[in-house]
Amino acid sequence: MIVDAQYLSNADDQLKQIIEVVPKPEIISTNDVFHDLMSCILEQQIHYRSTKKIFQKMLQSAHIERLTLDNFPEFEKTAFANSKFAIGKFETIGQIIEFFTPNKINWALLSDAEVVEKLSSIKGIGKWTIDMILLYTLERPDVFPYDDFHLKEIMVKRYGLNPTVKLKAQMLEIAENWGAHKSLAVKYLLAWKAFNKKGGK
Repeated sequence: MIVDAQYLSNADDQLKQIIEVVPKPEIISTNDVFHDLMSCILEQQIHYRSTKKIFQKMLQSAHIERLTLDNFPEFEKTAFANSKFAIGKFETIGQIIEFFTPNKINWALLSDAEVVEKLSSIKGIGKWTIDMILLYTLERPDVFPYDDFHLKEIMVKRYGLNPTVKLKAQMLEIAENWGAHKSLAVKYLLAWKAFNKKGGK
């Protein structure tokens, strides 16, 4: 067993049980913050976790594999043709484009705090979206998206938490046991839910 998974097994009995039966969660990241931000806004879910594949279908309809500033006008013209989004969503998309147009950033060189600072400056981008970028796009090891709906649901079930009394505090207390491997712990918990849906096969 790899070191970080072994650490989690030793630190948390619930995770130990999951790690013993669930294959290690693996994703192939795009490493593309612009593309992944757009998936979060347009689908209200980062595409790595999508089941409805709304963003993917929009890309396919525009014959685009990776969304960029250059091909966004074609994407907008084609993929938005039959889509009905709230005004706020369009405003956030505009803010993202406005931010990225003059900014060529090497995100890999930034600390987590610097990534948070830059993305927080984009109106309409909140903590959950930033956490998804850190967790999946930039693959940072110590991310705990405590306001993620599915993570809350899973932790309430696995750890017997009371969802009506300071749930965030309860979740943070458990996550402290995971040390600097919170991202892997989160991915295992989310993978456990998917694993169960497939009947544990």
